[in-house]
Amino acid sequence: MGERLRANQLAIPESRRLPGSAGPLAPFFFVADEGFALTHHVMRPFPKRGLDVRRRIYNYRLTHARRYVECAFGILSSKWRVFLSSIQMDLDNATRVIQACVVLHNFTRVNEAFSSVDLDEFPTTKVLGLDPTLHRRSGTAGIAVRELFADYFLSPEGSLPWQRDAIRGSV
Repeated sequence: MGERLRANQLAIPESRRLPGSAGPLAPFFFVADEGFALTHHVMRPFPKRGLDVRRRIYNYRLTHARRYVECAFGILSSKWRVFLSSIQMDLDNATRVIQACVVLHNFTRVNEAFSSVDLDEFPTTKVLGLDPTLHRRSGTAGIAVRELFADYFLSPEGSLPWQRDAIRGSV
């Protein structure tokens, strides 16, 4: 996946305008943490030192999104333990296994009562196949995309009523 992402061979949807925005087109991206390189299609938080409100809100929103992804992957990997380590099979079979697990995961989420499940109990994992050691320098395209989202999250179109209250508690 990491190699295909770097070679622009993933079927990532075309860039679109952000909801309510007349600004530039924004790319779809993978949500990552500080261990991954910032690229056009991989967003990570701003470094934690000396952040202004705009950057703190961006970090909060990105981290909030990442938590949902990690919880979903934690549930998926706890049910189908094939995801707890590297998948040792050829690419075609690995693709089929992943697709089958996602379909089964979605089916069970619809057909099971998960209201009593505490998502914090499930293990979290990094995105499959992205090598955090590659492309250590942030590209200008990645920086521009991160700045675009930081501006959008502070704009009237992209802000949430509770985001400023949420970052006040993190000082």
